[in-house]
Amino acid sequence: MSLRIGVLALQGDFAEHAAVLRRIGAEPVEVRLPADLAGLDGLIIPGGESTTISRLLAMYGLLEPVRQRAQSGLPVLGTCAGAIVMANRAIGLTLENLHLMDIEVRRNAFGRQVDSFEVDLRMPEVGTEPVHAVFIRAPVIEAVGPDVQVLSRLDDGTIVAARQDNLVAISFHPELTQDTRFHEYFLRLAAERKQRGVEEGTRA
Repeated sequence: MSLRIGVLALQGDFAEHAAVLRRIGAEPVEVRLPADLAGLDGLIIPGGESTTISRLLAMYGLLEPVRQRAQSGLPVLGTCAGAIVMANRAIGLTLENLHLMDIEVRRNAFGRQVDSFEVDLRMPEVGTEPVHAVFIRAPVIEAVGPDVQVLSRLDDGTIVAARQDNLVAISFHPELTQDTRFHEYFLRLAAERKQRGVEEGTRA
């Protein structure tokens, strides 16, 4: 099943996400305007600077269109700054964001860029082998609502990956490693949603 996955291309490392999507057989679509959302099977909001991304979402008229598509079931993955932009409560972000997921996120929770680190995470939803995760000025997910599934934690219990139905937020950068399993996991969500749409259309 061919999948068209949008990558929000306003700021941040969208090109790296697009490259991974091509490697695993999806068609990446750079999203800069509301019209670019048409016909997508999923959307990735990349890492970058959450204040800048939020400001540009508003400037280019994307806040409400993205929110509506996500609320109607479009799978959305937010990585690092993308997780902040998706959170209902984003500590340290003063601009309006998408308010999609019932999570509370704290910006730059691990410190500055020099405090970046890498670690292997257990993530059974993604695979049996640990996922190598790169954290760069990363946020943490400090609290989750009752409908949110925790996908992974650090050894100290800190939540760094979560899912709420069609929405996924992670604190790290899967696009910066050679491990494509997290993107493949997101594509499975997108494929399942697309297949359900095909089946419902056939029944109609």
